[in-house]
Amino acid sequence: MSPLIMGRTKVKGMSAEELVERSSALGGALESGAAQLDPARAADAAAVIDKVTARTALSGNHTVVALAGATGSGKSSLFNALVGDAVATVGARRPTTSRPVAAVWGDDDATDLLDWLQVAQRHHVVGDAAGQQAGEKGRAAQGWNLDGLVLLDLPDFDSRVEAHRHESERVLQLVDVFVWVTDPQKYADARLHDDFLKVLATHDAVTVVVLNQADRLSADSVQQVRGDLGRLTAEDGIAGVQVLATSATTRAGLDELGMRLGTAVAARNAAQARLAADVRATAGRLRADVADSEVTLPDDVDTELVDALSRAAGVPTVVAAVERDYRNQAWSRTGWPFTRWVRALRPDPIKRLRLNTRDSVEEKLALTAGDVRSVLGRSSLPPPTPAARAAVDLATRAVGDRAADGLPHRWAEAVSDAATPPGPELADALDQAVVGTSLRMRAPLWWRAFGVAQLLLSLVAVLGLGWLVVLVVLGWLALPRIDTPSLGPVPYPLLMFAGGLLLGLALAAVARWVARIGARRRGHVIRRRLTEAVSGVAAERIAGPVRAVLARHRTTREGLDRAAA
Repeated sequence: MSPLIMGRTKVKGMSAEELVERSSALGGALESGAAQLDPARAADAAAVIDKVTARTALSGNHTVVALAGATGSGKSSLFNALVGDAVATVGARRPTTSRPVAAVWGDDDATDLLDWLQVAQRHHVVGDAAGQQAGEKGRAAQGWNLDGLVLLDLPDFDSRVEAHRHESERVLQLVDVFVWVTDPQKYADARLHDDFLKVLATHDAVTVVVLNQADRLSADSVQQVRGDLGRLTAEDGIAGVQVLATSATTRAGLDELGMRLGTAVAARNAAQARLAADVRATAGRLRADVADSEVTLPDDVDTELVDALSRAAGVPTVVAAVERDYRNQAWSRTGWPFTRWVRALRPDPIKRLRLNTRDSVEEKLALTAGDVRSVLGRSSLPPPTPAARAAVDLATRAVGDRAADGLPHRWAEAVSDAATPPGPELADALDQAVVGTSLRMRAPLWWRAFGVAQLLLSLVAVLGLGWLVVLVVLGWLALPRIDTPSLGPVPYPLLMFAGGLLLGLALAAVARWVARIGARRRGHVIRRRLTEAVSGVAAERIAGPVRAVLARHRTTREGLDRAAA
């Protein structure tokens, strides 16, 4: 309900608790919006929040009404007529009013409120002074009940003195109700309409428009000018406003204006209505700095980004080293025992990268040098190539572009910055992710089976060779021959020797083939582990910050919508 017109329902009333809630929502939006909100509008919003806090802490029994107008509009005369005493200075010299003048009705102390308004000149209206003077002028008062009214006569808002204009604008930021006083000569003045009525169009619930000095016009002219002023006010955005025609000389229209002010005082919600309008207007202006929605990132990190980061982190190099290490270990444990020692002369590909050592293949729970390096050291992986770095840049830029779709410029920049962390930090995180990924896996059972089989075949070959040597020595010494069992024409010693060697070589060839298959499988497992580690870095260093910016945008938008509701 409008605090000025009983029964008006265009503007929803607001309790002090709801006002504080809306103000808190605006404050939360400012905090979450941070640098992504327009600095000037954010500063205005912060000032509104401070004003809400200060005004709601002051007396709730007073309603502050300001008479504001251009030079020569008769504000001071109208002020004196309402007060019933010559409190404000009236004269032909312009400007006449240089400082705000306050008139206070009622017995409640308004000192703190006027101190906050910084109004030094104060007048306490005793009794029904206005009504008494009205009676003396021959126009009976209509029962104005203005207890709790603080009426201000402001300097001219178009004064040639800059300090007067600034003072008028300062006080207008703080009052509860606006009474815009104009006259037949200046009612269409651009300063009134463009700088005040249009800017405060959302404050229609606490706005009164007065055509003063109506005694200078005929009755028909008064109606014509009132209609034209109402049309201009509607074009300013304040639709349905009723223009009051007054005259401080004849006291015409004072009763209606006094009733309007009495209604505002009796409602005791003009301050909340003004502050609520301030919060709504400020939130509405800030709303231009946020979008109507924001992108929701999927839970899974973008595949292209993970692939690019994996290449930059050297995952293919690590996987290749793991496969080579697997093959080397497999051949050293399952190859032909008589040539197995040659494998020991080859460098360890895992050690060369300063990753997990070979000992960790079977010792799953052992603490290795690789574990210490995962905390304190770095790997010896080669730095990413220019092509890999370019792929990372493209992938992160793509993530930022998708997340920033539809966002205002400042928010889009924040998303882009979040999606492209500093190079050294990201590179260090990727390196630590690779170093910290366990390359440990149990030795396959087939290694042991093939190894045992190779040992048995080698033993058979050695025994066969030994048997043959014994037979040769016996023959050379011309000793009695020993019957040698045979399989057909082939004696067992020769069969054992040749069979052990040939089967051992064949088993080594099979082991080499199986080792290649196992190396590829081991590479797939390690690649999956490393990719998960890289994906974790992408989620923490890229997707996480981007989600945080989008969450701030959502919080800001919801806070502004709540404040502007």
